[in-house]
Amino acid sequence: MAPFSTVLTASEAQEVLRKKALGALGELPPFSPILTRVLASLAGNDVSFAALSDLIEKDAVLAGNLLHLVNSALYGRRGTINSVRHSMSILGMDKLRNAILGMSISRMWNSTRMPSSWSMARFNLHSAATATLSDMLAQRLPVTYPEGAFVAGLLHDVGRLLIALGLNDQHDRIQRLSEKGELAPVDCEREVLGFTHPELSGEALGYWSLPDPIQTAVRFHHDPDGDDSKAKPGEIRLSRILDAANQYVNSIGVSILPVANPRESDASLIESLGLEPERLERALAEFKAEFDTMSQFFR
Repeated sequence: MAPFSTVLTASEAQEVLRKKALGALGELPPFSPILTRVLASLAGNDVSFAALSDLIEKDAVLAGNLLHLVNSALYGRRGTINSVRHSMSILGMDKLRNAILGMSISRMWNSTRMPSSWSMARFNLHSAATATLSDMLAQRLPVTYPEGAFVAGLLHDVGRLLIALGLNDQHDRIQRLSEKGELAPVDCEREVLGFTHPELSGEALGYWSLPDPIQTAVRFHHDPDGDDSKAKPGEIRLSRILDAANQYVNSIGVSILPVANPRESDASLIESLGLEPERLERALAEFKAEFDTMSQFFR
């Protein structure tokens, strides 16, 4: 008799790949205590300045980076700030939380062994840029769950990292297909895998117990029209903010994939959100200034 063999259906094969990609979460370094504490604050848990200060002072790299940040031209201080607690008061809780998230997650990614086809530097810069712009737009527009804009931007493409880490052969096929220019990268993923990185990103955020509005925004950041989450009249869903920021950042060449000839910056999707031209111009100028300063911490 011929040996028994099992032939998987397309949906079964797709599920095997999806589980293998999500299994790559186990290959990522564990969250640091301060990152765990800050992420918990997004779910409404109180985090005091004193508690954060104690944790930051125990992390020499993070403490040094925060001091470097507050002494940069972005904050225009005349005297040098040498105290972690003083630097925290200058930043304020929102900026402090964003800086901790960005610096800590970037450092975590950088300690992950990735295949040679993956550029962690481009991934970090794209994630940081999308996070920074998403947060700035959320400050200026009526957005659902605006406090989640930065972390949603920072983690929106973690699914792409999981594909590269857990499904290396398929990741290479997706890249080769994308380089032909016939399909958008997300459609190349669907062609090869049967699912896409936004879906994986949303599941990863669920694994990390991040709030539902952030999971939803990330899951639909390439398809905000498919996001049917609740929004008050006049509010913009966070997925639309994330989509607009992501597309603008890609348009200026800050992309995960190498871009030989970046297109002229395209802010049309941001304009469609309702920002007046003058406010949009100021927002993009502020974004550039902050990103230029912060990018040194995300390489």
